[in-house]
Amino acid sequence: MAIPVDILALTQKKKPRKFYALLAPLQERKLISPADEAFLWEVYCYAREAHRGQRRQSGEPYFEHPYHTAMILAEMNMDPLTIAGGLLHDVLEDTKVTYDDIAQHFGVEIAKMVEGVTKISGITFRNRQEEQADNFRKMLISVAEDIRVLIIKLADRLHNMQTLPSLPPIKQRRIAIETRDVYAPLAHRLGMYKLKSELEDLVLKTLDPEAYQFLQRKIVEKRSEREKYIRVFSEPLEKALEEHGIKAKIFGRPKNFYSIYKKMKTRNKPFEEIYDLLAIRVIVETKEQCYAVLGIVHDLFTPVMDRFKDYIANHKANYYQSIHTTVYGPGGRMVEIQIRTFEMDEIAEEGIAAHWRYKEGRTRPDDVDKYVKWLRDLIEVLQTESVGAKDFMDTLKIDLFKDEIFVFTPMGDLIRLPKGATPVDFAFEVHTQIGYRCIGAKVDGKMVPLNTELKSGQTVEIITSDTHRPSYAWLKFVTTSKAIGAIKRYIRRTQYEESVKLGKEMLEKENQRSKVPHFLKTVQNSLETLGYADMDKLYAALGSGVLTIPQIYSKLFPQKPTEEKPDVEQRFLETARRNIKGIKVQGLNNLMISFAKCCNPIPGDQIIGFVSRGRGLIIHRSDCPNIPSFFEENERLIDVDWDVEGPQAFLAYLKIIGQERKNFLKDITDITASTDTNIISVEGNVDESIIHLSLVLQVKDLHHLNRIIVKLQHVQGIISVERK
Repeated sequence: MAIPVDILALTQKKKPRKFYALLAPLQERKLISPADEAFLWEVYCYAREAHRGQRRQSGEPYFEHPYHTAMILAEMNMDPLTIAGGLLHDVLEDTKVTYDDIAQHFGVEIAKMVEGVTKISGITFRNRQEEQADNFRKMLISVAEDIRVLIIKLADRLHNMQTLPSLPPIKQRRIAIETRDVYAPLAHRLGMYKLKSELEDLVLKTLDPEAYQFLQRKIVEKRSEREKYIRVFSEPLEKALEEHGIKAKIFGRPKNFYSIYKKMKTRNKPFEEIYDLLAIRVIVETKEQCYAVLGIVHDLFTPVMDRFKDYIANHKANYYQSIHTTVYGPGGRMVEIQIRTFEMDEIAEEGIAAHWRYKEGRTRPDDVDKYVKWLRDLIEVLQTESVGAKDFMDTLKIDLFKDEIFVFTPMGDLIRLPKGATPVDFAFEVHTQIGYRCIGAKVDGKMVPLNTELKSGQTVEIITSDTHRPSYAWLKFVTTSKAIGAIKRYIRRTQYEESVKLGKEMLEKENQRSKVPHFLKTVQNSLETLGYADMDKLYAALGSGVLTIPQIYSKLFPQKPTEEKPDVEQRFLETARRNIKGIKVQGLNNLMISFAKCCNPIPGDQIIGFVSRGRGLIIHRSDCPNIPSFFEENERLIDVDWDVEGPQAFLAYLKIIGQERKNFLKDITDITASTDTNIISVEGNVDESIIHLSLVLQVKDLHHLNRIIVKLQHVQGIISVERK
């Protein structure tokens, strides 16, 4: 139900100072028209009325939060529609206002922005991780339509961090960790350095207040010393620039607290030994002047080898541009110099938000898509595959925490990749289909293995084959979310198709041998009872082992005749595997898995998976002689492990053959007892003076089992002791 809001009556009231403060940053840059001002006043009144009577945990009126969120956006000089989105960003979640209300009053564009920022509500989640993952997923998919959704969310998070002390300590810590792990890196990836630094410092203030206060005190103590050093460094540089006719702004700024804190931790050094606490920035008018300044700086000061980066020629993925060089300044102190234009500096500080000012005549936010291509690729993965909460957050963090390298195609096109990327990552970055068909790679003209780690400046050529498809082994070394997502997607699709085929065969065979009339037809007509939407879903469940034939009988034919009693070996295997949750396969779920009959692996064995065409993943013991060893099959071997609950003893099944004699069984059990072994069951028979024993034991590990076998082999009359 919509709240009763008389917009006309509200807007006739006198405008408060707070509203004019919201307009001030836009008026200063002449980025707002009288029509924009009237529109924002209408939104301001609507949001204030919607939140009337609500209070934050600090006790202040709730409207203070959306107001300050909008204020942060205004200080970024965002467009009026984005500022309006900031004012309204909580009304869907916290008031009776609906999507249709916003769309009717302010348009669909703003309604979609607000909906994108709004958290999921009305859904029951199994755990907080799942809720968090779904919130991020929803937000990022909304970004696919409008990047301003993410900018509003970052402004919202910054104000929440600024007002964090009003919350309980446990909640403070949770929000700070979430900010550190996701929101600050997101701001970094969007080039919003200023906002990212503020978030990180607030995180440090929450998670380690003593360290924050220590750094705050030290930075203040060193301020006069720092300013004096900047003057000493700048004077000869200013003089040289003036001689060359270059007008420049030179200033120094200390690194943010969190950056210094991380360096102290990673380098294990005290504050006094962190020399690169400040960077000196030189701002000029043109790109050509940037390179002229670089030459002048290197003439005045000795450059430090391997500390030069040209991000103007090769900008970062977020379009950050600057020249970085480190020199030995007065007193032999290392100083980082950043050289850029005024426009580059504004973009470096505010990232994607700055582009609303430098692209005149923009009417659509899509114009900034090229600045967040990495995020578009991530969203494509999220929209085309279903991943669990943990997989989703892992994929997100892969894309957030990474340094870049720059490599080239044979045609000279620049491709940006994360540090540690391989030719397979490169192939998927160029095009998904090239990644799928990748069979080999040349780096700087030489053939290299596909898991080779690429380095900046290299030229990469991908060799493809129309018949080749992604390998399971690639998941061990690829690093980009685009490659990981595409490979997993292909594997899941292939495994699903194979599961459907196998499940169909299983059901048709059961139909032929079943004693129940119209077995298959009954199953087809009982999909709802069995819990499946269509036959393909049921076939897939059968083929992957999620559903079994006995389960179908128990649900649809409870009076089915009793099956023949399974033999001792089958009973043993069922018992041995009873307490496992399944098999852990890196990054993949719901695979079609079966156990090899040749070696009958059980929990406790070292195992390996072999991808069999048409039969899914077959689990063998690692020492099984039937595992293919020829080279072309190696990529079909997958590392797997048992998924068991905590440390467990496991069962072993021994077949013993010996000559019948008095006390033979007693000697076997005595030897077994002497090794501190529990006997689960013994079955045997005698055939022409030869005794056949089936012995099921509970052992600690393979070493324990091998010790028992060696001792049993020395028992009088033993012909063979064989593990099954």
